[in-house]
Amino acid sequence: MLENIPDTFLNTTSKEFRVLIAIENNMKFYEWVPIDEISGFTKYNIKETGHILFTLAKKKLIQRNIAAYEGYKIYFEAYYILALKAFVERGSVNAIGDFVGVGKESRVYSAVGGLTNREVIIKFHTEGQMSFKKVRIKREHLEDRKHLSWLYASRLAAKREYDALKLLYPNVSVPEPIDHNRNAIVMSVLKGKALAHTQVDEPEWYLDEILAQVKKAAQIGLIHCDLSEFNIFVNPQGCEIFDWPQYVTFSHPNAEELLHRDVDNILTFFKKKYRVKRDITEVMNSIMELCQKK
Repeated sequence: MLENIPDTFLNTTSKEFRVLIAIENNMKFYEWVPIDEISGFTKYNIKETGHILFTLAKKKLIQRNIAAYEGYKIYFEAYYILALKAFVERGSVNAIGDFVGVGKESRVYSAVGGLTNREVIIKFHTEGQMSFKKVRIKREHLEDRKHLSWLYASRLAAKREYDALKLLYPNVSVPEPIDHNRNAIVMSVLKGKALAHTQVDEPEWYLDEILAQVKKAAQIGLIHCDLSEFNIFVNPQGCEIFDWPQYVTFSHPNAEELLHRDVDNILTFFKKKYRVKRDITEVMNSIMELCQKK
């Protein structure tokens, strides 16, 4: 189902979208949104609302519960197409293409957008979809949002990453942020291939390039917090660092320790694969000195 988002989007009617938005809006207040609340929001009568809900359930965009009363909540796929609808209406996406790949907590599609029909990608965050309990442990401020669960967690992750990219681009080599809505971000296409799956000819040069971007991000005040060979793309011009939703600033009590972990991950990778050695203390000192000169 996740791979069929383009077809699902194209086969969803305007009335079905309105019903989905009604459920989404009322999930702030209900675990299961009552049918009369959906009808009141859409201005469709109960009979028509029920018919639309039946169709949406067949498409596996909503879930129905009749334990205490008839109520509904949206599935992740519905959140995807609601975000896509917003992008299309704004013109940041004109057409969505193929399913490109999957990350730890994301799904990525190719697309074209803007006045020039430039090639872009859409990254849909899925944080909390499988294990919101773990997300809640990491983010204590979610405790009072029981009815939003995965919906709020994925939306927060997308907004955090979009905000980070806006701060970093273009001074740091990261994807260009183009648009954001709900759990999704439209961004420029990553250049090259993942460092983890590439054999580079000049490993020392690439290591210097990566560390240079880490330093630039640190000067802006951001630490990636999940940096590894899997979220760095390399190309003949250098590198691009992506996946920023877990970033922290230097006001974080463990900022230096988290930066040390990021740097250590990269140095360890280059040491194991290319036998390129760097002293982590020297690298950390050079980064911290730059930050202190701000």
